[in-house]
Amino acid sequence: MTKQTENDCAGRGAAAGAADSSAEIAAALVARGVEVVAPQMTHFSPDVDPGRFHRGAVIHPGCRVRGSAAAMGPGAEIGREGPVTLVDSQLGAGAKIASGFADRCTLLDGASAGADFHGRPGTLMEERSGVAHAVGLKQTVLFPFVEFGSLINFCDAIATGGTGPRDHTEVGSGYVHFNFTPHGDKATASILGDVPRGALLRSPRIFLGGQGGLAGPRRVAFGVVVPAGVTLRRDVETEGVLVRGGSGPSRPAGGDVPWDTGRFSGIERRVANCVLYVGEVLALRAWYACARAPVMSATPWGAACLDGATRRIDEILRERIKRLEDLLAKSGAAAPPELALVRERFAAPPPAPEAGSPAAAAISALLALGEEDWTRRVQSLPESGAEALSAWLGRVRSLLD
Repeated sequence: MTKQTENDCAGRGAAAGAADSSAEIAAALVARGVEVVAPQMTHFSPDVDPGRFHRGAVIHPGCRVRGSAAAMGPGAEIGREGPVTLVDSQLGAGAKIASGFADRCTLLDGASAGADFHGRPGTLMEERSGVAHAVGLKQTVLFPFVEFGSLINFCDAIATGGTGPRDHTEVGSGYVHFNFTPHGDKATASILGDVPRGALLRSPRIFLGGQGGLAGPRRVAFGVVVPAGVTLRRDVETEGVLVRGGSGPSRPAGGDVPWDTGRFSGIERRVANCVLYVGEVLALRAWYACARAPVMSATPWGAACLDGATRRIDEILRERIKRLEDLLAKSGAAAPPELALVRERFAAPPPAPEAGSPAAAAISALLALGEEDWTRRVQSLPESGAEALSAWLGRVRSLLD
């Protein structure tokens, strides 16, 4: 036997041994009540300790778990949206990583990371904190309830502030903590709020608007609001202020203005726009019910998609009405008279054009067209019919039809 052949045999033997070890660990986990959805599609390194994984934890196919320190509490879940590589990381009860990579990260009870998470050593997410998709963290601590949006790179920082899941420090999508200087050093750690008060969960929230940045090392006080698109290059140590645009290092702190969390500016416009949005969705709902449904239900797959689309539209309506009601409750503004009508229209079946009306005739003409492609069918409708349907949908949108 040649040396190469010996090496090949040794390699195959090692691979087989690793596969056997992974299968044994998977079996031990299943015996403990861990749901390993597809053991043959999941890899566990030989040093993984099944005793650190608890009943009710879920590991989806494609995940790789490595390291003797790896642990998952009851209800913890990895890989629901794609593979997760978990290296010496711990998830508390109910903590979740949708997909991505976590190397020496700790997520306490109820913390969650969205798809394409990239967690590196020094990442600590405390209870019920969360990040959406494509977020990178390293040497960063998120206190309870703190929320980050999507597409964020935030390393070397501590984020505190807020009192609960509806009142929490938030960093908007597309945000960057700049933690590397032209001199090549990283002595740039930043703090949002502070630990002594933030740990007690009684401090005002901090808001950093999306598509912005923080040039570390910076301190940002509790209650500070930074508008979207601003790169903050100075400390903001006065609590409860709105940072005005142009945040260069020479801009005096006096340029900021007080921020009253109890004051809602432009509330009438916001409420009016919310009602208008709900009207748009009600019009879409009527369009599906009267025009699209007869065509989509002609095939099994179309019927399935129709059912799904109808559910999605109802979910959107329910969410928008709830958010409007929440805004009214928080601001103390009077509910507009249209809100009762919105609730009534949502509870009732979608309206149809009045029999004999131009809109009803246009619906009949649309359904009689022989085009299988929906877009071509709609574009084949005579202009008079399109105008009649547009006018009818406009009345539905305005809550008049």
